[in-house]
Amino acid sequence: MASKNCPETPRQKMIGMMYLMLTAMLALNVSAEVLNGFTMISTSLRASIDSAEDRTERLYRRFHELNEENPEKVGEWYARADSLRIASNSLYDYIQAFRDDMILLADRNADPNNLESLTNRTKADLNVAGQLAIHGGRGKELQRRLLEHRELLIRLTDNDSTKRVMYEALFDVDDANWVDARFRMMPLGAAVTVLTKYQNDVRIAEMDMVQFLQRQIDAGDIRVNQISAHSIPITSSFVMQGGMYETRIILAAEDTTATPTVIVNGREVPGGILRIPANTPGVFTYSGTVTLTGADGEPIVRPFNSQFTVGQPAATISNVDLNVVYRGVDNRFSISVPGVAAANVNVTAEGANVRQSGNFFIVNPARDGSIRINVAANINGRITPMGSQEFRVRQIPDPKAFIQYRDAGGVMRQIDIEGRLSRAAMRSPDFAVIASYGPDELIQANFNVVSFSVRTRIGAVPTQGNRLTPRQLQDIERLERGDVITFGDIRAVGPDGAERRLGNLQITLN
Repeated sequence: MASKNCPETPRQKMIGMMYLMLTAMLALNVSAEVLNGFTMISTSLRASIDSAEDRTERLYRRFHELNEENPEKVGEWYARADSLRIASNSLYDYIQAFRDDMILLADRNADPNNLESLTNRTKADLNVAGQLAIHGGRGKELQRRLLEHRELLIRLTDNDSTKRVMYEALFDVDDANWVDARFRMMPLGAAVTVLTKYQNDVRIAEMDMVQFLQRQIDAGDIRVNQISAHSIPITSSFVMQGGMYETRIILAAEDTTATPTVIVNGREVPGGILRIPANTPGVFTYSGTVTLTGADGEPIVRPFNSQFTVGQPAATISNVDLNVVYRGVDNRFSISVPGVAAANVNVTAEGANVRQSGNFFIVNPARDGSIRINVAANINGRITPMGSQEFRVRQIPDPKAFIQYRDAGGVMRQIDIEGRLSRAAMRSPDFAVIASYGPDELIQANFNVVSFSVRTRIGAVPTQGNRLTPRQLQDIERLERGDVITFGDIRAVGPDGAERRLGNLQITLN
């Protein structure tokens, strides 16, 4: 844009005039057939809207009748339908006002409900839609309301995956350029048709949702053609010694308004809740009958039998990696209790720290000698000991010393005992003396090399840490190809704090 200090050049003026001429030509080139086509589509959408509104209104009336007949069963779904009606009408009315304002902005004397009364010149207007939707902010507000309505529809279905896909496709308005794509330089006839299309989508979604909500009324009903008796354990059919076995005796087609008579081993069970003390390990069986009066007044009798197991407290304790426990490192244990969820298993240790990591328990001994791992389980709110096991504690073994360097191809490599290297490799910042167990060992631990010495035909030079010193490198520079370099007096400290003296390494100079 030109300013007083920077006036438009003749070329800029020419480009501006060409843009105005192009805009005018676009407006003139929207044929009457295309504009009439938009009118036909809009009229067809209006007919579809009227049909959907009529069907939806009948669904609402039926919903109201069902709620009057059985409010306890229908009430929740009827309330959802009522909130849907309010939201749908609000969004529909907003779009209608947007549409009417757009038409009246183009022609104050127009009838917004009769597009055929508009002239082709008015229908071809390229400015009104953008003026109201983009500059007036109505497009962004419409996009926001459509997104909110989509989320409401999904929530009303309790996030049903099939309905989510349907409504996300129907109201696909997430694009940041959605407003520009539908209203910038859009003929009035096309913009009005777009708004009518979204009104139709609102009504179609409303009708579909009301049908969905009505189907949910009976979704929880169980329709059966056979009645049979069942014993359903309230907790589990596996009971620890000292616990209580509980089971519920019911008919498969249970009616809470009619209480059946339950007989177990010749005795009536009040309320159908059978309780048997689990004092002795073993498998126990029981049988009986359930009697319910049918609609014809005749008794319906169904026999049943079941069993449960009482087990002694037991725990499975397995050291995943080793058959001994090492001090100073994390020892992984797999610990479980049959019939008890992992979240209800409690592990402690005498002489060690214990923490849970994923599916394992990490045990880190705090002393030499031995530790005892104790396992307890939360069963029905009661902490019950499940067992314990003792493990020997050993100091972690000594690691091996390695020369670590990066080869000419950039790959990190290691040398143990002896090997051949160039001066350039030893001058590399990646060259170091390290200590580890190697990748194939069962246990892994971090070791720090704290000192070593370099012995050559020139002499021996010690250093602290795991890197070569300038003095050591100077001696190496004075060597000839084929000379031997010995890395000795290597000392490393592990996670247990103990210092280890490791074997020598020999390098032949290339």
